[in-house]
Amino acid sequence: MPTPLDALQQLVDGKRPPPPIAALIGFTLNAVSPGEAVIELATGRQHANPMGALHGGVLCDIADAAMGIAYASTLAEGETFATVELKINFLKPVWAAKLRATGRIIKRGKTLGFVECDITDEEQSLVARASSTCMTLRGEQADGR
Repeated sequence: MPTPLDALQQLVDGKRPPPPIAALIGFTLNAVSPGEAVIELATGRQHANPMGALHGGVLCDIADAAMGIAYASTLAEGETFATVELKINFLKPVWAAKLRATGRIIKRGKTLGFVECDITDEEQSLVARASSTCMTLRGEQADGR
């Protein structure tokens, strides 16, 4: 059975189908290593809010995915996790751009971890910064019961 990191690498390599949310929003997992993940999204009209700019929820989604994958890359077999808190600061508006969300673990304990994500555009200008707290689930908690 592949480790969580191996399974994530299979997503990057195209050997496993992306999760449904990736197909819905249109983002891809471009890189994963222990404690770090990179998500990319080419924004389009389908991502717009009523004013025509990129909807903040889309930024939240790619940040959450990058941070969650970064955290998941450190899990042991039989473990899973849940996000218990997420915060995001929107730093500039976006209309059409290729975005890169880089999630990285800042501090990982036995049960809780703190993860951050920077979202940048093609010019490496910071669009948003997010952080989250993740909780590792084991045993019955990890079984989804």
